[in-house]
Amino acid sequence: MSKAYTLFQLCHSPSTNFLFGSSKSHRGLYMIPGWKVYPTLHFCKNVQTTTYEVVNASYVPTAQTKEEKEIKDKSSAQLDTVGAFQKLPMVMPSVDILYSALKKAKRVSPTKGIPNIAKRERNRGAKQLDALMKEIAVPLRTYLENFPKKKYLHPYERSLIELTLGDGNYEESLTKREAEERLSEGRKKIEEIFSHEGKAVDALLHIAKTLRAMPVVDLETPTLCLVGAPNVGKSSLVRILSTGKPEICNYPFTTRGILMGHIAFNYQNFQVTDTPGLLKRCDEDRNNLEKLTLAVLSHLPTAILYVHDLSGECGTSPSDQFVIYKEIKERFGGHLWLDVVSKCDLLHKSLVVFITDDDNPDHVELARYRKLGPDGAIHVSIMSEAGLNELKVRVHELLTSQMARIKSEKSNQENLVIS
Repeated sequence: MSKAYTLFQLCHSPSTNFLFGSSKSHRGLYMIPGWKVYPTLHFCKNVQTTTYEVVNASYVPTAQTKEEKEIKDKSSAQLDTVGAFQKLPMVMPSVDILYSALKKAKRVSPTKGIPNIAKRERNRGAKQLDALMKEIAVPLRTYLENFPKKKYLHPYERSLIELTLGDGNYEESLTKREAEERLSEGRKKIEEIFSHEGKAVDALLHIAKTLRAMPVVDLETPTLCLVGAPNVGKSSLVRILSTGKPEICNYPFTTRGILMGHIAFNYQNFQVTDTPGLLKRCDEDRNNLEKLTLAVLSHLPTAILYVHDLSGECGTSPSDQFVIYKEIKERFGGHLWLDVVSKCDLLHKSLVVFITDDDNPDHVELARYRKLGPDGAIHVSIMSEAGLNELKVRVHELLTSQMARIKSEKSNQENLVIS
């Protein structure tokens, strides 16, 4: 009787007066009288219960994959806050992805133990092709999963994507995976396809660089937004008031994006944004730079510093500035507001008269605006430094009020959640 059979018999027999033992003279089992053994000995194996599915000749646990996907989808649905652009993954150029994949695939060796040379080489080719597919697919899949879906972004960041990159370009770069789907056609075919379709990855690289360079806005920090027609002196005031260093030139639309700076008053930090200028036209005719300004005012809780230039040097007539001002004031009147007339040192000189200036004497409000600007406006000059100290004090008061408003709104939201 073999050991296995003897052991099986003993495990299933009733209690007996024998005990297992061992003998140097015999390798089998022997029994010692006088001892009782109860059949409590059991032998078992761990049973594998995880289900698998075959994907591209590889086994993938289906349950774990679905759970991870559900968790990732849930986490993606909670991205409705600012700062998503700073979490974008680093994107490799398409040439580097392909070169790295080819290099790693060439190092794959055939399965050991295949004596036939032809079969061994076919096995090597299949394994290298499979490795090449995986090495190319992994980074593409990573980009697709880690670039946030636009619908989960904060409305401000969605506006930045649409107005900076163009409508649809973001989604198009994230869905071009033709290279991954056609890898089975062979290594050479893969190289040709990926070299051609690699433009989508390079476009994604450009998108990541552009979005990562976007200014980070802290929604809980009071923000001062400078608004006005092009070339009225907004950038110069940002340099005076904050740490921001925007480009300053004497031509329209110098500011070609949202520029951020910071102000420190009495150990308190505030934000300042310089926005592109607005022209007198309807929203349908505005360019993306003007729409960026409107997006900031629509989606961010900012205080507004509206800048007017009545000297005529900015290129936009006072009459047109008045129309723009009235429109923005009516649309965003809920924001805290401060008016500034820039270049006041030039108001004593002969002013430029525009064809579009309205000389209607019955329009009292416009006539007063063309001379002094809006009621309560601060007159400042960067050249003579007139009014700058008063402006800094008023800006500090404005931002302090904005901070109180933000804290009040946050407290109200917390009370609503509790109740």
